Amino acid sequence: MDIASSQHDVASALAGVRVRIEQAAREAGRDPADVTLVAVSKFHPQSAVEAALQAGQRVFGENRVQEAAAKFPALRKAWPDLKLHLIGGLQTNKAREAVRIADMIESLDRPSLSDALAKAADQEGRLPDLLIEVNTGDEPQKFGVPREEAEAFIRANRTRFGDRLRGLMCIPPAGQDPVPHFQFLRQLADEHGLAVRSMGMSADFPQAIAQGATLVRVGTAIFGGRPAGLAAN
Repeated sequence: MDIASSQHDVASALAGVRVRIEQAAREAGRDPADVTLVAVSKFHPQSAVEAALQAGQRVFGENRVQEAAAKFPALRKAWPDLKLHLIGGLQTNKAREAVRIADMIESLDRPSLSDALAKAADQEGRLPDLLIEVNTGDEPQKFGVPREEAEAFIRANRTRFGDRLRGLMCIPPAGQDPVPHFQFLRQLADEHGLAVRSMGMSADFPQAIAQGATLVRVGTAIFGGRPAGLAAN
């Protein structure tokens, strides 16, 4: 596939996702402008991100700090309004680089990471916006703070990071109805006065929007499938 075809495919897919976001928001009685699309570009080349940028997309999500660091600094020079979200599980030894390059970190999920991010913010003189990832299915193989620990963890990080703690994120269990998980996250966010709810991926973002998502993380529906053996958003 040549570059022009690739750009056309990304632009066309992106337009289709935007239409579906608008439809889902209007069906839920919401303003589509209240839902931000995070285009998940993990595992896809810089050229795919450029195609999305040229089609007007500005908010992107990456799982791995090292991959984001390789792709995005050069892109920011051409598109300074680009926003980078780190959405994957974050190791504490990557906290400083994450703080340096990200506009939002969506995967705060344990006290040791809170400590590492606070230290990194002091070192770098900046702190990205933060979301707490909640493991709404209490799945042992997944990142995210367990449901029963979420309340205390939110309170502790509101005290520590103030308004930089913007909201919550979740990834419902595969094969389950995601709606109860979206409802739980929205209720938890509402109880703590947190405005941002990052929930919904390619397979279920319309349902997430109906339940109050303000960020939807869509990868496959925009960029196509992942390499074999890698999970898709």
